[in-house]
Amino acid sequence: MPLDLLAIAAHPDDVELSCGGTLIKMKKRGYRIGILDLTRGEAGTRGSAAIRLREAQAAARVLGVDYRGNLGLPDARLDVNETNKRAVAEKIRELEPHAVILPYWEGRHPDHYNAARLAYEGCFLAGLKRLRGLRGQPFRPSKVLYATLYDANVRPTFVVDISAEYEQRRQAILCYASQFRPKTRTQTRVPLPLDQLETRMELLARYFGQMIGVPYGEPFLVKEMIQVDDVVRMSVRSF
Repeated sequence: MPLDLLAIAAHPDDVELSCGGTLIKMKKRGYRIGILDLTRGEAGTRGSAAIRLREAQAAARVLGVDYRGNLGLPDARLDVNETNKRAVAEKIRELEPHAVILPYWEGRHPDHYNAARLAYEGCFLAGLKRLRGLRGQPFRPSKVLYATLYDANVRPTFVVDISAEYEQRRQAILCYASQFRPKTRTQTRVPLPLDQLETRMELLARYFGQMIGVPYGEPFLVKEMIQVDDVVRMSVRSF
């Protein structure tokens, strides 16, 4: 069956950190939810490809998603090229997601902003009927959302209240023990943002939650105008 919502990200754990609560919330509402990791994260300082794949599957069970896949594209070399775009396009045709969540198109990690462009262009190519050599029937998602939780400086279009889902989201993040709860600390002269990342993401979720008057929130950006049909019952007070 087609997916209602598919989150695409560069590495295992990116989705959990940036929009895991929203996926849980949408699953509770009866939607079919999926995650597509583009790489295995094999270039990371901690863990290994095999370990991170096992952790990703454990996190998927905690999130309760209907599908989790990995394209196995090269980590730290996530290029926006024809081969990679076609790989994404074929997966989009296979899963037929109504909406997709992509990483924000700017960031410190090249794989993150390349994933945004790669996934967007793959979604577009998936709908081209006459594109030769692409398996599957033409399909294109209806909506593209960008998860911006990594960057507090981005003003989102809207914020999703994930207060009721926050603890389940946290448990999914903690499935990545190799990244956030390693038994031994890796010695390196390069600072590892991983050591502060879990705490940072919690603080950002609290920050955006406070912006809409709830304990925890996940922010999103869309490039199109948002339609509102009932201006009387809009949430978030002005005073």
